[in-house]
Amino acid sequence: MSVLSQIESLLAKAGAELQSAASADEVEQVKVRYLGRKGELPGILKGVKDLPVEERKPVGAAANKARVMLDGQVKAKLESFDSSSDADFDYTLPGSPLTVGRPHLLVRTMADIAEIFSRKGFLVANGPEIESDRYNFGALNFPPDHPARDMQDTFYLREANGLPEGLLLRTHTSNVQVRQFESRTPPVKIIAPGKVFRHEAVSSRAYCVFHQVEGFQVGTDITLGDLKGVLLAFCQEYFAENIELRFRPSFFPFTEPSAEVDMSCLLCAGKGCSICKYDGWLEILGCGMIDPNVMSAVGYDPEVLSGYAFGMGVERIAMLKHRITDIRLFYENDLRFLRQF
Repeated sequence: MSVLSQIESLLAKAGAELQSAASADEVEQVKVRYLGRKGELPGILKGVKDLPVEERKPVGAAANKARVMLDGQVKAKLESFDSSSDADFDYTLPGSPLTVGRPHLLVRTMADIAEIFSRKGFLVANGPEIESDRYNFGALNFPPDHPARDMQDTFYLREANGLPEGLLLRTHTSNVQVRQFESRTPPVKIIAPGKVFRHEAVSSRAYCVFHQVEGFQVGTDITLGDLKGVLLAFCQEYFAENIELRFRPSFFPFTEPSAEVDMSCLLCAGKGCSICKYDGWLEILGCGMIDPNVMSAVGYDPEVLSGYAFGMGVERIAMLKHRITDIRLFYENDLRFLRQF
C-alpha cells in the first residue's frame, strides 16, 4: 500500500472512531492515538525522508491536510458534548451573584469630604501634580533652607524629555491655593482634594503617595473663630454629633498662628482607650490663619484681607472613620480588604 493510501485509510478509520466516541475522554484518546507525538500520523511522516524526492511533496501535503481535518473533527465532536450538556441545564435555577465594582474607599472618602464642604459654600478646585518650586514652596512662605525642600521629603524631577528646570511632585495640595488666589478676586472659599507625594519611608502610618484635602477662605473680617466653626461642623457631620475638637499651637510656614487639631476619640468618647493611646484625643489635621507673606505673594493686601487654611489627609480620615490601623492596606489591592467597604 502506498503512503498516500495509508493516510487516506488512517483518516477514514479515525473519523469512524470519532463518530462512535461516547464521551470527551474517548475523543481525547482518539486524538492521542492518531495525532499524538507517538500517534499513527506522525509515524507515517517519519518515513517521508526515505521516499523518492518526487513523492515527498504530495505525501507531506496529504499528511498536513489529514492533520487539519482530524483537528477539526475532534473540536466539533467535543463541542457537540458541550451543547448536549447545555440541553440538560436547568435554566430556572438562581443565577450566580455578580460582583459589582465600586469606587475605592479613598475615592469615596474624598468625595464625601468634598460634598460636605460644598454644602457649606466651598467650591472644589484642582491643580497640577507636577509643580514648580514657586507654587509648591516659594509663594507659600517656605524659606530657601526649609527642611521640606530637601530631597528626603520632595521628589524633584530631572531635566529630561524637554521638562523645564525646577519641577517637582507636589508635596501638598496647597499649590492649588496659590493658583486660585492668583486667578480670583476675594472673597474666595475653596477646597482642593488631590494626590500628593513625599519621599518618606513606607510604614503602617506613612506612605510615599497619599491624598489630601486643602481648604481655604479669604475675605474681610475672617477670623480664627470662623475656622474653628467650619472644622467643628465638618467633624460633627462626618464623624458624630458629639465630637469635640482641641486646637494645639503648632507651626506651618504658610499660616500664622498655626494649630494642630485633635478630635475626641470616636471609640471611647474621650475617656481613653487603646485606639487613642489612652489620651482621649486623635490628631486629625493642621490649620491656621494665612500668613501675610502668602497674601502679599499673590497680590492680596494683608492689611485689608484675612483668611484661614486647613489641610487633612484623606487616608487619615478614612482610617479614623473605619478603624483601619495600617495605611498600606489602601494600596495593596487586597480584595479581602476592599470588599469590606
